[in-house]
Amino acid sequence: MIMTTPILRAAHGFTSRAGGVSLGVYAGLNLDDRQDDPAAVSENRRRLTAELGFGPDQVSRLEQVHGADVVQASPGQVQRADAQVTHQPGVLLAVATADCYPVLLEDPEAGTLQSGLPGAGVLGAAHAGWRGTVADIVGHTVRAMVLLGARPERIRAAVGPGICAAQYPVGGEVVSAFQQAGLGQFVQNGHLDLCAANLHLLLRAGLLPGHLWASGRCSTESQFYSHRRDAGVTGRMWAVIGTPLQGPQLQSQGQGQDHNQDSPRTQA
Repeated sequence: MIMTTPILRAAHGFTSRAGGVSLGVYAGLNLDDRQDDPAAVSENRRRLTAELGFGPDQVSRLEQVHGADVVQASPGQVQRADAQVTHQPGVLLAVATADCYPVLLEDPEAGTLQSGLPGAGVLGAAHAGWRGTVADIVGHTVRAMVLLGARPERIRAAVGPGICAAQYPVGGEVVSAFQQAGLGQFVQNGHLDLCAANLHLLLRAGLLPGHLWASGRCSTESQFYSHRRDAGVTGRMWAVIGTPLQGPQLQSQGQGQDHNQDSPRTQA
């Protein structure tokens, strides 16, 4: 049902269309109930959260507005922001995407208990579209995590599926915005590499190259929901991360691209 990465220790995942009960243009694991059958979406959410050791009432969601605000996660709530952070167990942070990039972050060493056993760590989840990237949403998320006890050099970040540069031609407004933000190198031949731009910003925020991971998957592939490919009539994936209240933390396994100093996508 979900894609995971070994770089994150907390329970987490990036969903695709697989494993759900929605029908029609939303067929699969659609997690957005604004237009789809609410009963189908409710079942999809139940399946996802149960797989990670949570209940639907433990999910902290966002009303995403393509900005740079970061909030403290609040289970059962829908807050207006594009990123959230927590150091509390029993909270599953969620961001929704259908071309924008989801970024999950974790400092697994923060919040270590006096016994020496690991606590919940400090977790973050960000939604990075082009406007949020220009506004450095991932940098704001890192700084919000630091306020909870995280340290940038310990934070691990995973970038899930989003629209790849080959499928992302952009106009003059976007080109100008990236140039003004000092990110013009990520627009080549009229196409925007949003993943590479966010990896760059994570490095700029103090993360280490070896602590970055990207799925390497494009949301315009048939396995995913894509707003651009489907002309706005489509479902939404979720990227989620949290520490369950009970049981051992889940081990991560998955596929993707590790990014280190030898990778051109992580060069500052």
